[in-house]
Amino acid sequence: MKKTALITGVTGQDGSYLSEFLLNKSYRVVGMVRRNSLVARPRIDHLTAESHMRSDFILEYGDMSDGSSLRRIINKFQPDEIYNLAAQAHVRVSFDQPEYTNDVTGMGVLRLLEAVKEFVSHTGKNIRFYQASSSEIFGSAPPPQNELTPYHPRSPYGVAKMTGYWHVVNYRESYNLFCTNGILFNHESERRGESFVTRKITRAVGRIKMGLQSELVLGNLDAKRDWGHARDYVEAMWMMLQAAKPDDFVISTGETHSVREFLEAAFGLAELDWKKYVKVDSHYFRPAEVDCLLGDSTKAQSQLGWKPKVGFHELVQLMVKHDLDLAEREAHAARFLTQTKSAHQR
Repeated sequence: MKKTALITGVTGQDGSYLSEFLLNKSYRVVGMVRRNSLVARPRIDHLTAESHMRSDFILEYGDMSDGSSLRRIINKFQPDEIYNLAAQAHVRVSFDQPEYTNDVTGMGVLRLLEAVKEFVSHTGKNIRFYQASSSEIFGSAPPPQNELTPYHPRSPYGVAKMTGYWHVVNYRESYNLFCTNGILFNHESERRGESFVTRKITRAVGRIKMGLQSELVLGNLDAKRDWGHARDYVEAMWMMLQAAKPDDFVISTGETHSVREFLEAAFGLAELDWKKYVKVDSHYFRPAEVDCLLGDSTKAQSQLGWKPKVGFHELVQLMVKHDLDLAEREAHAARFLTQTKSAHQR
């Protein structure tokens, strides 16, 4: 029989890649989505398009702030695996919305674990649970950071992820549930949200190259991050739930690069000098900065057999190519609209 996987946060970058990965392994995938007035879900539209309708990919309404909806979905679909990817995931925004961030990103984990615990105790069916933790829990801890590094989060987002992390550990130890934390360092892709710094940069590269944008405003250019590709990282999520016993794992590339280096690489691919277009605005600085994140994924490599396939420069190339193509289509559409408007005016 097919395994069933429940993915919260299915419409996000990681959710879309994980859905594809699990469908290719013949899972039935249930994606939890929030109800709102906008139905566009570009990252998973190719999985839900009417012409490619498939019975093994199902969307179900639910919300991390509503425990009853979580219990209903688990009881209805009885998943073998749960991947909790849902979160208010923007670190800078978490300073402006700390309560909401904690409710969804921290307390939401507790609600979901409670639903799992109740289901397992009533049915005896085992559910394997993956929690998307974050390198932001390390905060100001000196690099490199691994599973034994003391935690020191420096944002409401990091604190909320820390809350979720300890809920997972507690439910694993208290109720013998198969719960694991994936402490993922920054992972990007062509599907990354445009408010995140890497995609903000590559989108600007494309738009500046095509004459659609004149400048890019950023915050701290000296912040260093360990950047990998999301497609590699969702495979690590799955591998954690196939292990013989639950544990917590750092997932990272083991390399760190500054935002400035990302700028140089991205603009360089388009033969542009980033210094002519980039402005720094203190508005984009965090109240408490995280200077350097550098992961040590030795444990995941030795125990799971996982290692990253896409390096930093290939990641930048993939994102820039995608966004140059996107900007070219935007420029073509803008020219067409201008020509059409001119024709109507004549």
